[in-house]
Amino acid sequence: MSLPSITPAYAPQPADVAWPTNEWPRGEIAHQEQLVAVADEAFSRPELARTFGVVVIRGGRVLYERYGDVIEHFDREPEPVTADTSLLSWSMAKSMLHFIVGTLVEQGRLDPDAPAPVPEWTGENDPRRTIRLADLLAMRDGLDFSEVYSVDQPSHVVDMLFGIGQADVSRYAADRPLAHRPDTVYNYSSGTTNIISGVVADVLGAGDPYRTYLKDRLFDPLGMTHATPTFDESGVWIASSYVHAPALEFAKFGLLYLRGGEWEGRRLVPQSWCDTAQIPRSHDPDNGHYYGWQWWITDDRYGTYWASGYEGQRIYVVPALDALVLRFGRTDAEHYPDIEAWRGRVLDVLASP
Repeated sequence: MSLPSITPAYAPQPADVAWPTNEWPRGEIAHQEQLVAVADEAFSRPELARTFGVVVIRGGRVLYERYGDVIEHFDREPEPVTADTSLLSWSMAKSMLHFIVGTLVEQGRLDPDAPAPVPEWTGENDPRRTIRLADLLAMRDGLDFSEVYSVDQPSHVVDMLFGIGQADVSRYAADRPLAHRPDTVYNYSSGTTNIISGVVADVLGAGDPYRTYLKDRLFDPLGMTHATPTFDESGVWIASSYVHAPALEFAKFGLLYLRGGEWEGRRLVPQSWCDTAQIPRSHDPDNGHYYGWQWWITDDRYGTYWASGYEGQRIYVVPALDALVLRFGRTDAEHYPDIEAWRGRVLDVLASP
């Protein structure tokens, strides 16, 4: 299938709107009542259940914010969801790793077009030694990795996150053999992201140096003061799946990309790197969407692309409307199209004259 030609687009921060490093500005639109009614559907429609939180932002201002339901924990009482609740990113963390890689590419410490510096692949006759960092970013590495979230059938992602691979997620994934020649077949893989995270750990230093870099380069500049990444025992960020933060802090990350990598007049990553989040590299036949470098892409009239997480975690970035739509909750994959349809209704209200 041919891929659409998409020109990356961004929206500058309005001159009269403060950056939300410390606090989000608030506002309303002419169709505020209609926006509230449509956004509220995320909490009332049974096919979207369960929704924990929704945030809608336009022009750098929060137009809508609502929370609901409770989060169950194994070690304490259920927690009612509020603006302060630390929500789980799941695979939205992949898009955060995209940012971190971009900073290292800018510094000349990583090269997307070079073979990925993965120790497990250095053997002279190892066919994996030709896998480029770009192939990993695009999920086109060719590795045999099963992304099945079920305990009832063989699953590499379950073994990696919860089983034999959890102590060293990058090594577990890097040990997988090739199933296809690199850059020939798209295969969405959390293992692939953790291989990239292992490469980053080798560059920065595993454990504390990696944590410090995340804090200094991403979380602190944006004011994501409660963002908490999870590392495995080897000191590698499990970037396939784990950042906890309140909803409005995840929204800051979305705004960073909407602004093309700029924050408070400071460039945190090149705009050309942000472009790679919006350029389709593959088509996913299972859901009909496109995939770039660790970001999902639509071909809608608003230029929407998004960070996506298990059970319907979403940060939608919408350049044509200078908007962000975030949704958190627990929804089965069979109802993901319902989330996309809801997002479309929200955007159509924002686009109303």
